[in-house]
Amino acid sequence: MIWLSLIAFLVSSVCAAFLIRLLKGRRTPHYDDESKPQRFHMGEVPRMGGVALLAGLCVSWGMGVIQSQSGDPASLRLGNWTYWWIVALLPAALGGIIEDMTQRMTVRYRLALTLLSGALAIWLLGMNIPRLGVSWLDMVLTQAPWIGMGIVMLAIAGLPHAFNIIDGYNGLAGMVALVISLALAHVCLQVNDRALGSLIICLAAATGGFLMWNYPRGMLFAGDGGAYIWGVVIAMVSIALVQRNPDVSPWFPVLLLIYPIWETLFSIYRKLARGVSPGMADALHFHQLIYRRIVIGVFHDDESRRMLMRNNRTSPYLWAFTMLTVVPAVLFWNKTWILMAFCGLFVVSYVVAYLCIVRFKVPNWIKH
Repeated sequence: MIWLSLIAFLVSSVCAAFLIRLLKGRRTPHYDDESKPQRFHMGEVPRMGGVALLAGLCVSWGMGVIQSQSGDPASLRLGNWTYWWIVALLPAALGGIIEDMTQRMTVRYRLALTLLSGALAIWLLGMNIPRLGVSWLDMVLTQAPWIGMGIVMLAIAGLPHAFNIIDGYNGLAGMVALVISLALAHVCLQVNDRALGSLIICLAAATGGFLMWNYPRGMLFAGDGGAYIWGVVIAMVSIALVQRNPDVSPWFPVLLLIYPIWETLFSIYRKLARGVSPGMADALHFHQLIYRRIVIGVFHDDESRRMLMRNNRTSPYLWAFTMLTVVPAVLFWNKTWILMAFCGLFVVSYVVAYLCIVRFKVPNWIKH
């Protein structure tokens, strides 16, 4: 795994450096659109980080298959089925990358491509949700397995867009994906599923290579391609982990991912409440409010202006928020009711924190 991680890290970081140099000084659609309301930085930054992530992931997974077929000294058991993971990933990843290159692909087409990735995961990899950790729900899934397939489609199609929503500041979505990937890898190793563990560790390493250029300086953004890669791979590993290992509670990945999941659901709710289309971008997400209502106030005016170019001080607030769910998820990965309780606690905490920020009632110890 260490060898594959090193390959993923090096390929991703070198590819990212090449893209930064290639696109430097070129005013093309590869750069973030200045007219977007969710833009909170100055300057022209390429949004092609997804290419680096995809390169690091595919090369390391391919090397893992070669290593397993050459004697498998690390007992990774990565067979030719690993290539089907790449096939299932490609529609969503390429759709996001094409959007980053052209900024002309509508949400409808991108959603269709993520749904295609979900359908391929079901068809090629046999993915399904066999249980939900609640006896009467498990009975329903047993009698109607198509419901589990529907949940798979929803997870693989929805999580990429959830990561895309929280991808707004240097290091935010990337670090969240890195921490979640490492938590998934830890539980994979706990249940001795080294194959899944190696796949998700490669994603973590590729993300680390990308973050070298994304945080704190923000020289390269993940874009839709990067967010879709994180979402699809993490969703697929989460589903496969629960499906292949009965000891793992299905609520373990839910708690791990509750931040991007709830951010998405809450955003849909507040937009519908305001009579706005859920697909319409705005600047009222939780991380954007933290930047506008908390981070700017911590620094003097001259430093606040520089924050528009280096918005990296926003991300640590959300990293800490994410750890509130990751830590209990890792500690209680096989305790369904405890995990469900922490999910409910996060939802309440999020809503309370959001309302406090909106109403300018943030405690002084957070602001200073």
